Amino acid sequence: MIRVQVVLAWPQRVGQRTLELPEGATVAEAVTAAALEGSDACPAVAVHGVVARADQLLQDGDRVELLRPLLADPKDNRRRRAKAQPK
Repeated sequence: MIRVQVVLAWPQRVGQRTLELPEGATVAEAVTAAALEGSDACPAVAVHGVVARADQLLQDGDRVELLRPLLADPKDNRRRRAKAQPK
């Protein structure tokens, strides 16, 4: 058995579950087992801050982070800020 933590941290809500899963468990299995409200709205998942695939195998002590969708394209935001700065 391995022990993993699944975390969803959004501005208005935070959810966390610590799970014991069989060895060979994947990221997708951990997310499903955690059954955190709002996890279906997460477009991506990370393990210890590094974007992970759903079929990635987990190790004991891993922290699975459910990533929220971007509200704006970071490149567009940078362009907008650059345009607004005085030259």
